[in-house]
Amino acid sequence: MNSILQKIEKLRDELHSHNYNYYVLDKPLISDYDFDIKLKELIGLENQYPQFSDINSPSKRVGGAVIKTFNTTTHDFPMYSLDNSYSKNDLEDWNDRIFKNIGDANLEFLCELKFDGVSINLTYENGKLIKAVTRGDGIQGDDVTDNVKTIKTIPLKLKGSFPKKFQIRGEIIIEKKDFIKMNEIRLKNGLDPYMNPRNTASGSLKLQDSSEVAKRPLKCFLYQIVTSEQSCKTQNDYLKNALDWGFNISKTYKLCNSLLDVMTYVNYWDTKRFDLNYEIDGVVIKVNNINYQKELGFTSKYPRWSIAYKYKTEQIATKLISVSYQVGRTGAVTPVANLEPVLLGGTYIKRASLHNEDQINKLDLHINDYVKVEKGGEIIPKIVGVDKSKRTSEFKKIKFIENCPSCFKVLSRNESESQHYCLNYYECSPQITGRIQHFISRKAMDINGLGNETIDLLHKSGLISNYADLYDLQMHDLLPLERMAEKSINNIFRGLEESKKIPFERVLFALGIRYVGQTVAKKIALAFKSIDNLMTRNFENLILIDEIGDRISESIVDFFSNDENCKIIYRLKELGLQFELEENNGPTNDVLKGNSFVISGVFNEYSRDELKDMIEINGGKVSSSITSKTNYLLGGNNIGPSKLLKVKKLEIPIINKDDFLLMLKSKPL
Repeated sequence: MNSILQKIEKLRDELHSHNYNYYVLDKPLISDYDFDIKLKELIGLENQYPQFSDINSPSKRVGGAVIKTFNTTTHDFPMYSLDNSYSKNDLEDWNDRIFKNIGDANLEFLCELKFDGVSINLTYENGKLIKAVTRGDGIQGDDVTDNVKTIKTIPLKLKGSFPKKFQIRGEIIIEKKDFIKMNEIRLKNGLDPYMNPRNTASGSLKLQDSSEVAKRPLKCFLYQIVTSEQSCKTQNDYLKNALDWGFNISKTYKLCNSLLDVMTYVNYWDTKRFDLNYEIDGVVIKVNNINYQKELGFTSKYPRWSIAYKYKTEQIATKLISVSYQVGRTGAVTPVANLEPVLLGGTYIKRASLHNEDQINKLDLHINDYVKVEKGGEIIPKIVGVDKSKRTSEFKKIKFIENCPSCFKVLSRNESESQHYCLNYYECSPQITGRIQHFISRKAMDINGLGNETIDLLHKSGLISNYADLYDLQMHDLLPLERMAEKSINNIFRGLEESKKIPFERVLFALGIRYVGQTVAKKIALAFKSIDNLMTRNFENLILIDEIGDRISESIVDFFSNDENCKIIYRLKELGLQFELEENNGPTNDVLKGNSFVISGVFNEYSRDELKDMIEINGGKVSSSITSKTNYLLGGNNIGPSKLLKVKKLEIPIINKDDFLLMLKSKPL
């Protein structure tokens, strides 16, 4: 038996190596025929001796697993979006912000092409691929491991010396030539062609049969190693290591010593991108020093140490047929241009947002105008100009509507705002369903089993008129409805029951108070501890909270001055939702009150987010940069050198984790 196992392992190692040489290095050492013979021999032996099965065997490349549903998985490290820049001035502003925090005038930057594909997060343990998860919303995504294993440019087993466990991120793409071949085959078979490579790659990852995924010409470029154990000092070092371990790293990246070098790289690829065999939509610029990356940290959406430079988008002309109007959950009315369909950036564009009345007037839009359309940020179509030479006297100037398109009530517009609003808060259907859809959303109450279409259906059926009504639904209410079966209804009830455990700050966000986002909701929850305390506060009380301005304070007061809103909240309280801060979420005492902390370095026992929460729940504040108002630098291993210089200059004490824990145990100041 040992000889059989040795033979199987020898075949696996050979096939892993040949896969790497062929798909990554583009230097095949054997013919396709010889490769297929070895693979068939391996599959035969694995079928004959199933006790020697290996989930990372090269035989898994051919697929075979059938996945009915993809499990949702939370990312160990959030997959943030990138902030965008569109000019040299934007990059200079970004560079200035970094210098202000780091203080190093000789920064190195790593520049990479921004592949237009599908983001993926791969987890390796002991040199083997154990999990592949899509980006999703950045917090959690879908587990597509079986499908990803069919992609030849993703190693199932690594070479050399690598960390015991780490994650690496990349972009799954379909090359242009392969995409053309796919569509040629579809056209020959009388099928509609695929629209663009990116959407086709995304759809391929979600096929239920992995053997079908194996037939798709998917490739993957890897570009970012993520680990809690820092083993390299620079981004460049991580990429060099990743190459040695067998990952497919695009050779187009470049280390730049100045912003001038960055712009040279950006300008070079602005023209050369059209020669590439895959789509890109810009360049990604990263601070090369890993310690600096940790110092700079993240905003709620973006890493501060990285930015995307987006190339000027393609524009195309088409005809403006009509304008329709959409009503959002806050009552804001948005005009939408209905266009003669036109192909732009691989997608047929039929509609484009016009934002508000001021934008319509600025463009001087008329029905039947020929307009220039581009994709804002490569995603959202927008009208950027009008060809007035084609306009005739018959073209009618667009006048913004006076009445709500849904409930027909007269619209209102404040002088200080550009938006029109429908004030029919409780009878305007899009506002009602919009508020409930926001309430059930993932970042709010995260109610499994309910989606936007289901909310629309429940409202049209007269079963719900606000989010509290969801908790009064009964089985006999739902069974007669379209697409409702007992199993799906039980999932809804289970999701509603689970939502009663959602903490107060998220419930507060879910209420949909205008201008109260996730961060603001958390600050308010920490300040007032319960909904009862918040409801009794006035404008003057609210304005005292850090980062809560006039507009937010006015909106909160208006919300709770409405009797209907208060009645709904009382109903939700009776139903068991969390309207008080849990003791371990709110400040346990005010031991850190009046103290501002900056966190820097690497901690073995706690993540930075955990330390931040510990500071905030004990009354302290956390800042990303050191100023004269900073009281302490909470430092771990590898504190950033610029921060050390700043605290020394300002004579700010540095405390370690043990000092910090002692502070928490002391009596309130």
